[in-house]
Amino acid sequence: MSDFLTVDENLRTAMRFFGGATGSGDVTSLPGTLAIFSGLDYGVFNIALLEESVVEGKDGNAGGLAGRGGLTAGDINAGGLEARLVHAARFFQERTLRWSFWLCEDMLDAQTRRRARQTLVDFGLRAISHPPGMIAHTLLPPTRPLPRIECRPVSDASMRQAFAEITSITFEIPTVVTHAVYTPERAWKGAYRGFVGLVDGRPIAIVAIVAAGGALGVYSLGTLPLYRRHGYGEALLRAAVAEVRLRSGIESVVLQSTDAGYELYRRLGFQDATRYGVFLTR
Repeated sequence: MSDFLTVDENLRTAMRFFGGATGSGDVTSLPGTLAIFSGLDYGVFNIALLEESVVEGKDGNAGGLAGRGGLTAGDINAGGLEARLVHAARFFQERTLRWSFWLCEDMLDAQTRRRARQTLVDFGLRAISHPPGMIAHTLLPPTRPLPRIECRPVSDASMRQAFAEITSITFEIPTVVTHAVYTPERAWKGAYRGFVGLVDGRPIAIVAIVAAGGALGVYSLGTLPLYRRHGYGEALLRAAVAEVRLRSGIESVVLQSTDAGYELYRRLGFQDATRYGVFLTR
């Protein structure tokens, strides 16, 4: 499987978390697209992603994606990007005005990619970030001594509470939203495995790991401001990956990087595999 397909399959599995966390959400497969409603009026947790490649080559052929791997008849028959956005918009109109679209550029043929940004703008979506999707087939050793951190799984109410509160602070998301998503016990029954990092007994960092698509996906990595730039995030990431790897046997690790984390991930051995555009309703 191509690296970008590994990254994208893991991401789709991870995003399903938001459709089941609150108990009032929904996960629905539309033609060529996966739609995830969190049950909340909060756009970044209401997500549509491509499930199949968009192929709009000349005369309806396979265009620029021919020979790239993973291309199926379903990719060709699911419709173009505009058709998929219509289906997604209808899905969310029945539930909320606020939703977002995660677009993997390598799921588009060259023709569609050139006009994708304008297509999304025409549907009332604005770009908010362009994170690279990255993969490390093995993590490189640390380049510096890392601090001690206790890596505790999100397996009880106190850890769910800590995960919600640190998410709110580190990602600037309203507390009422993070508590609705991360504190229910039902949220943690699937592939999304949460971990809280403790220093001297105090929760100071979080990360989630998802085993899917032949890789371990890293999500929601965040550290409280007072503890940043000391290596706690890297230490927690390594500890959580090691714990899930021990049970799953999966070696490769994938993620979507922020600008702030990019150089760290490069030092850990991650390479760019694809690029995403994240678009949000205005």
